[in-house]
Amino acid sequence: MTDSLAVLDQRPQPGQPREYDFPQFERSSLDNGLTIIRCHVPGRPLLQAQLIVHGDAGGGATSEPAEHAGATVLTARAMSEGTTERDAVAFIEAAERLGAEMGAGAGWDSLSAHVEVPRAHLAEAMALFAEMALQPAFPEREVDRLRDERLNDLQQVMADARRRAEKAYPAVIYAEGAAYARPLGGVEETVAPIDRDVLAARHAALLRPEASTLIVCGDIEDLAIDDLVDAAFGGWSAEGDGPAMPSTPDKAASGRRVVLVDRPGAPQSEVRIGHVGTARRIDDFHALSVTNALLGGLFNSRLNMLLREERGYTYGVQSGFDMRRAAGPFAVRCAVESDVTAPAVADIMAELGRIADDPVEDAELDAARDYLIGVFPLRFETSAQVAGALSGLVVHGLPDDELDRYRPAIAAVGADEVRTAAAAHIDPEGASIVVVGDVSKFEGPLREAGYGEVEIVRDDGFGAGDE
Repeated sequence: MTDSLAVLDQRPQPGQPREYDFPQFERSSLDNGLTIIRCHVPGRPLLQAQLIVHGDAGGGATSEPAEHAGATVLTARAMSEGTTERDAVAFIEAAERLGAEMGAGAGWDSLSAHVEVPRAHLAEAMALFAEMALQPAFPEREVDRLRDERLNDLQQVMADARRRAEKAYPAVIYAEGAAYARPLGGVEETVAPIDRDVLAARHAALLRPEASTLIVCGDIEDLAIDDLVDAAFGGWSAEGDGPAMPSTPDKAASGRRVVLVDRPGAPQSEVRIGHVGTARRIDDFHALSVTNALLGGLFNSRLNMLLREERGYTYGVQSGFDMRRAAGPFAVRCAVESDVTAPAVADIMAELGRIADDPVEDAELDAARDYLIGVFPLRFETSAQVAGALSGLVVHGLPDDELDRYRPAIAAVGADEVRTAAAAHIDPEGASIVVVGDVSKFEGPLREAGYGEVEIVRDDGFGAGDE
């Protein structure tokens, strides 16, 4: 019996990760400059095509005029609301007859449109896809509806502590006027004036064949992909200048800030701690990925084991780098009970200080590497996931073998590389602190801790009402 209990008490050990090779892909281009990436994924008859608009200035929100912040996201959302050939209902019905699903979205660095369709209907779907991407009508009624939905959503942000923290944090760590200081979807003052003319102008500036890539993934054996794309997109041309390169997308704010957003009576505090991070194209990307995993990217990470398992402060804490073409934010995120806000902040700041100095244990290093290596193949089980991975290569200008090199590069990361990456990219002395909660429960201790001058926000923004 004792031996049986001992066996049951043993934790299962991870096995050897299965072999995995990212699907091979090929590039070509049309005469108008549109790049085509073909990726054959056997056994995936549901195909995915993605049109990625990137370009030197980026095809996303980074390059939009500040006075129209949010226009790029709305442009993408409105592209499937009807075309110059058919209204929204007719467009949806045409897609449904093909068994196709279409839509578009936008991020900081790119605008993308997609179609997912059974292999047998690819040719017809590609023509309809081009109609959506290149000939959106931006009907005034639909644009007004989407804009009003966004304005309503922005009002709801103020009632949600987590979303309030996510809105406040970038404005704290980035300089005023930096593109990344504002929300991706814009704010009330910039969204309210947006109309169909603004979206049409944004679409015309962004959608350029020479600044775009069309990715087709799935079981495409024996399909003449280039001919199908040429038939649908070969006549595409663009006039005038493209979007302007933003001058300061990622300019950091000057010095550390401590900003407390007051929500009297709130039982919990939403905590964000960090600073401007790094761009995606860095030489030590793999080392930094392992570093973040053992800091706050896993359940058994340093931060989670301390704040959740040992202290009992939170249900979970995470750290992460939002890597963009320019330096996106690095943040530690968690929600804690109001009364333990100050000690939780102290623990997070201490862990940020330790990561570059303390020894890295073999067990935690193995756990971080094994996790990243093990989950890697799970990210590419569908044609859409494969296409999404390829879009990342396109947007960030990464080499074609980047995905093949990932697992060997992660496996090669050692303790010294972790500490070096931490020292290069995690700056505890420059980390700002944002807390949304009942300020009366933690203001005093945070002032006494000496992290910096404390700013208290008692209204919807920074400045008015601050102390």
